[in-house]
Amino acid sequence: MTTARVIWSVVIPAFNEAQRLPRYLEEIITDFDSRGEPYEVIVVDDGSRDGTADRVREVAGKAPVRVIPLAGNEGKGAAVRHGMLAAVGAYRMFADADGATPISELKRLEAALAAGADVAIGSRTLREAGVSVVARSHRVLAGRLFNGLVARVGLPDVGDSQCGFKAFTARAAEMIFGNLRTRGFGFDVELLMLARWYGLRVAEVAVNWSDKPGSKVGVLKTGPGMLWEILRARVRMARR
Repeated sequence: MTTARVIWSVVIPAFNEAQRLPRYLEEIITDFDSRGEPYEVIVVDDGSRDGTADRVREVAGKAPVRVIPLAGNEGKGAAVRHGMLAAVGAYRMFADADGATPISELKRLEAALAAGADVAIGSRTLREAGVSVVARSHRVLAGRLFNGLVARVGLPDVGDSQCGFKAFTARAAEMIFGNLRTRGFGFDVELLMLARWYGLRVAEVAVNWSDKPGSKVGVLKTGPGMLWEILRARVRMARR
């Protein structure tokens, strides 16, 4: 990695993503290479059993990509936390391995950070010209129900807490992820609760998003666990 100051750190949590991640990783490398400024990509291999780490190294070549291997499957929240705390960029983001949001959409989050936000979160609920969201109807319904629940536990002004495309200043990332305790898919809610508790400015930004096959999140599969994580996070925040 270059010794020049890293501008952007891109963190990607990955669990058995040998098939979906390579294409998105290539997209990220191409995009950031075109910028001509120092960057790093951190793939946190969350106990994969399909050779994800090997595929990442093959695709990365000489690009500034590093893999953080976890001994077991710790959960998405834990994987993102590992990556964010290992990052050195002046700005830090995380993105889902499936590439549902093109990396080119980062320019929308960058604009929000440049305007003074500490945290910029991608949103699939906001509407804006030139932005489209392609999702299966059952996922749209599940998202609405989940976001309604999130509003009730203390985030009434957040339209979409779960979009896996969020960016932070280094200071905000260190404050939030240094105190994040949720290890699973419900971590996004806790990180936003922490941002509010610290008085950080959060901007929600419309982004292009397209549903990808192979999602590991489902209403019945992960919903109950996410609900439990959110309730526990709410209790922790109340104790603060």
